[in-house]
Amino acid sequence: MIYPYITLADGTEIVYTNVFEEDGLQKVEVHFERPTENGFDTARCQLPSYKWIIRDGFTDEEMKIFDQFMHSNAHLFYKYGANGGMKIA
Repeated sequence: MIYPYITLADGTEIVYTNVFEEDGLQKVEVHFERPTENGFDTARCQLPSYKWIIRDGFTDEEMKIFDQFMHSNAHLFYKYGANGGMKIA
């Protein structure tokens, strides 16, 4: 499953997956997408390695911000990804 997390002011949507196991590790993937005239800017990061497995259209400065965002929110992606997404009242 993919769950919504937040939409940034520039229209970038951030979503995350369920926690899944691969190579003996519990992992979560976090996707960043922003609409453009020709499609989408896209980036995808895999936790716990913080490895960017897809990057297309975002600037180096934006990627630095996303990297900081990932480090600050990783525990929440694991928490919510293990429990079927965020529960909003």
